[in-house]
Amino acid sequence: MDAVRKPSWLKIKLPGGEGYAKVSNIVKEHKLHTICSSGMCPNIGECWGNGTATFMILGDICTRSCKFCATSTGRPLAPDSLEPFNLAKSIKLMGLKHCVITSVDRDDLVDQGANHWKKTIIEVKKQNPKTRVEVLIPDFSGKLDLLDIFLESKPHVVGHNLETIERLTPLVRSKASYRMSLKVIEHIAKTGHNAKSGIMLGLGETKEEVLQTLDDLVAVGCRYITIGQYLQPRNGNLKVDRYVEPDEFAFYKKAALEKGFIFAESGPLVRSSYHAEQAHLGEP
Repeated sequence: MDAVRKPSWLKIKLPGGEGYAKVSNIVKEHKLHTICSSGMCPNIGECWGNGTATFMILGDICTRSCKFCATSTGRPLAPDSLEPFNLAKSIKLMGLKHCVITSVDRDDLVDQGANHWKKTIIEVKKQNPKTRVEVLIPDFSGKLDLLDIFLESKPHVVGHNLETIERLTPLVRSKASYRMSLKVIEHIAKTGHNAKSGIMLGLGETKEEVLQTLDDLVAVGCRYITIGQYLQPRNGNLKVDRYVEPDEFAFYKKAALEKGFIFAESGPLVRSSYHAEQAHLGEP
């Protein structure tokens, strides 16, 4: 099938400027990984230019091979024991009021990285007591005891992405299941944390399926949602089925808020952590 032509509204500003250079230098100096670069995020210029970044812990090699993702797959290195301190220090140097942390899947570890996650969040909060900590976590294979280890660190917002509608999940995600992810999100909400999720459009879903996904998320207590356009990062990844019009994204944002979401960010270039800090302005 021929590639779908990219529309004009998906023009991306090339990265550059003083703010971008500052963040880039700090990331390199402290040997940090960011999903901004490994995930080939289209907003890297805007976010780094504004002094924000989404940090990726536990290395940059994932044990899974999801068809939508640009992150490398293979056998990861052992967790870096200095990473929690270095990450916390870097966030302090950047002066961030709201930071976002994510990770690769670490199915190779007995605890799947839960204790490293916990140590990292605790250290970030210790060095940056006024910084809001948002996280985007893997599913820990649906093991709620591992999720509870991580949740002991008490991040302000806990995100776990469904990525797509239920029918397409086996095609898009390599191991994770739609229902398992809903179980994880439900547990996050039931333990008193702000639960967040995100989905991509343009993979072959229907409008009815997207609305059903929003209903499923609200039903398990999710109150923050991001909806963005899937962009094929590399030749080996899934092809784009279609580019969704901005008006349709606006429709889903309105629908999400009407269904009970507190915050909905929906647009062609929206990603999980895009404008994340804006969802919590004015909160204690």
